[in-house]
Amino acid sequence: MNSWFTVKIKYTKQLDNGALKRVSEPYLIAAMTFTDAEARIYEELGTLIRGEFHVVGITRTELHDIFMYEDADAWYKVKVKYETIDADSEKTRKVTQNFLVSAGSVKEAYERIKESLSTLMVDFEIPSISVSPIVDIFPVTDDENIESSERSLEEFSATGKGGIYSAGGSDSDDEIVEEISEIKDEFNKSEE
Repeated sequence: MNSWFTVKIKYTKQLDNGALKRVSEPYLIAAMTFTDAEARIYEELGTLIRGEFHVVGITRTELHDIFMYEDADAWYKVKVKYETIDADSEKTRKVTQNFLVSAGSVKEAYERIKESLSTLMVDFEIPSISVSPIVDIFPVTDDENIESSERSLEEFSATGKGGIYSAGGSDSDDEIVEEISEIKDEFNKSEE
């Protein structure tokens, strides 16, 4: 199953004024393992960065979903809290999930996350929104053989929005995988 990893790289960057500066930048990448994340970052950035770059850190990053809008370059980390009832024990438990949303300001990030989560069947609160240092995001693509049953990109409705990125591990992803495997099992039985 895929997860999100923050990969921090260090390289020499040419600034707008022509000066060279050594910088460290974090990138978010969907991968199965730490090794896979490192291999993918070299593959993705190999053509984008001139000269050498080095991976100086890789950490697993817990994100439920990423909402990308084409009109914004800044990323905001949004913490969302809500309560749910455990079916077995019938007790309420508090759930906290982190989302990433592209926006031009904190206010716009708040409005976009409220709009994106408006279909939730529970009341939720947003206790914090902070600017994320993430430079770019590399989700799972269809031509990569990472895990074909995971959804990598869903188009928003026709409002000019970008998409939702998910690396797997969420409840909805697990349900989709279960439904797909049930369909495949039924199909295989009918062939016999």
